[in-house]
Amino acid sequence: MKILIKRTLPYFCSAIFGLALSACAGDPLISGVDPFAPMVFKEGTTTMPLNPPNQATLVPFYVSQETIFKFAVDTSSILIGADGVTRYIVVITNPSGEQQAQYEGIRCDSFQWRLYGSLENGKWKENPLGEWKVMKQRTANRYQAALAQGAFCNINAQEKDIKNIVQSLNPKSFTGGTKPSNSFGVIY
Repeated sequence: MKILIKRTLPYFCSAIFGLALSACAGDPLISGVDPFAPMVFKEGTTTMPLNPPNQATLVPFYVSQETIFKFAVDTSSILIGADGVTRYIVVITNPSGEQQAQYEGIRCDSFQWRLYGSLENGKWKENPLGEWKVMKQRTANRYQAALAQGAFCNINAQEKDIKNIVQSLNPKSFTGGTKPSNSFGVIY
């Protein structure tokens, strides 16, 4: 019996040591991977829309009292991406009635927007220089910030339910044109 124990003891110890090492491999303190570190943003592929904005599903939204433009979002174009980007078509109307349609995206986690392309002569033209830009809060034409604050984002998280977004865009309940405040009414 003692001989059997002496022969199997090194194998048994090696197996225990191997199990202990494999158990430590997933430990973030051992592996060096911090589970609380911010995730690196990796944008998914974006394809341009096939059609111009649908006039039947355009919903106007309030931006600010300083702007001279009118803004509307095509609710049928809203795509809630798994990459954290909400993509949409916005239609901007100038005081003389001319319209411009743009395909854009909003990131709630970083409060940024990106222009993917514009509708030119009935066809979507991709913007090759499109990059992520911080949304401006204190400008008259702050429509990206209004959309983010009023419909597309829950503070800094992406709204995942299209029904909630469409309901939030209702002109009677849209709050994107107001400045955010805390629970004490202090405006940021």
